Amino acid sequence: MTLTDEHRSEDSGSPDQRPGRRGPWARLRRPGETDGLIGILVKIALLALVDALAVYAVFMLAAQEKWLVLAVTVVVTVAVNVVYLRRDGLPAKYLAPGITLLLIFQVFVMVYTGYIAFTNAGDGHNSTKEDAVTAIATKGQERVPDSPQYQLAVLEKGDDLWFLVTAPDGTVSLGSADEPLSEVEDAEVSGGGKATQVDGYAPLAFEDLLQRQDEILDISVPVSDNPSDGTLRTADGSSAYEYRSNLRYDEDADSFTDVATGTVYTDGGEGAYVSAEGEELVPGWKINVGLENFRRAVETPQLRDSLVSVIVWTFAFATLSVVLCFGLGLFLAMVFNVPSMRGKKVYRVLLILPYAFPAFLSGLVWSGMLNTEFGFVNQVLLGGAEIEWLTDPWLARFSVLFVNLWLGFPYMFLVCTGALQSIPDEMTEAARMDGAGPWRAFRSVKLPLLLVSVAPLLITTFAFNFNNFNVIYMLTRGGPRFEDTSNDIGATDLLITMVYKVAFGTGTGRDYGLASALAIIIFVVIGVIAAIMFRRTKALEDIH
Repeated sequence: MTLTDEHRSEDSGSPDQRPGRRGPWARLRRPGETDGLIGILVKIALLALVDALAVYAVFMLAAQEKWLVLAVTVVVTVAVNVVYLRRDGLPAKYLAPGITLLLIFQVFVMVYTGYIAFTNAGDGHNSTKEDAVTAIATKGQERVPDSPQYQLAVLEKGDDLWFLVTAPDGTVSLGSADEPLSEVEDAEVSGGGKATQVDGYAPLAFEDLLQRQDEILDISVPVSDNPSDGTLRTADGSSAYEYRSNLRYDEDADSFTDVATGTVYTDGGEGAYVSAEGEELVPGWKINVGLENFRRAVETPQLRDSLVSVIVWTFAFATLSVVLCFGLGLFLAMVFNVPSMRGKKVYRVLLILPYAFPAFLSGLVWSGMLNTEFGFVNQVLLGGAEIEWLTDPWLARFSVLFVNLWLGFPYMFLVCTGALQSIPDEMTEAARMDGAGPWRAFRSVKLPLLLVSVAPLLITTFAFNFNNFNVIYMLTRGGPRFEDTSNDIGATDLLITMVYKVAFGTGTGRDYGLASALAIIIFVVIGVIAAIMFRRTKALEDIH
């Protein structure tokens, strides 16, 4: 046998013994199939966790009768299981997490914002009519003068406190702040006839009553399902008395009656109970109002005038910010792109330092530096001047633009530096040989080539500054405030800060419906502008 034959004999052995070969139990895996036992176990564990959370969510949603959300949850869960239990479909396995998160954090938010825009959601209108009836009936309750004394034992189950009460006739009932009193028959009763314990509930010791007395004093246990029947409350943890509101609810007439004055409040059809004189009971409830919020935005004089001013300033701020930041960034990029300049790396590092600081922190720092009385600019740089940088409308707008320029030009400097270095020097030299001067060579050669790569970034920068919340809110909070409006809207407010104030502001209250309507208007405006600008920038593709 030759050496060659010996090698052939060794190579012709079992496939399991050959390097790089798999054993008889191995098989070829199709693309997208999980490798190994560990991978399969990890897949099963993760799917089990997802399914467990989905089942819990389904039960919670069913208890709250949220059928649409329940159906979406079931569909998404089934889709995730189908995708990851298949042996093939590798792209779907990578895309599924991203698509799911997109649906939750983007699509759902957009759809829900659109829904809120057509409702009266806001202060006093955040829940259902049933919740509003309960809240009104329990508001301002007073102790019933002839209320009998109920013997009381405070019990605990989980994180909730329960009242075990014994009525004067010996009836034993159990209830909590969320559950009306219901009669129980298996309670342990002491020698004095007081119920003290129920199976599954732990009675509070005297020391626990003292430590949690504030929590116990705040508990109101409904007597029945009818809010007008009142509640039971305690002052010492050992006895309870009936409390009722002066407002009595008539379920048949769907109205409240003030027993002290005789005033009747009925459903006015606008999400609240109102009297004949127009007095409204709070809270109300959420209802659909159609296009009412959009109508208010354009027809209410104070809001309409402020909205027009804010829209004009928003466009001016976004446009000037892009022009100034791009102009300064391009100028500095050209200056520090000269081959013969020394120390360019050091200068470039110093120029991008503002870009390294968070915008909201920079806004707070500049707010202090531009303070009229104590700011560094007035007191040190201007020798004690009292220039109202942030309280005068036009100076405040100038200050906002200046601070945004300080924050934004490093980004444009970096972008323009990279774009300029990608343009071949031969093109500029060819232009000069044709007789073009430096300005003509820049305008006719460098700038068009620069805009090919920079124009989309300018559009996104415009959209960013259109919604530049941090600089405005941290520097001026939208002020100084307009004098001809009762809303908290000022000279430097952008649409986004105006929406924030309408939704979460103070003074005029929260109005989520109007804020959502304004957010939709912003979305439409930005979408139209972006579509037009992107279409216009297609002309730059011909430069190639």
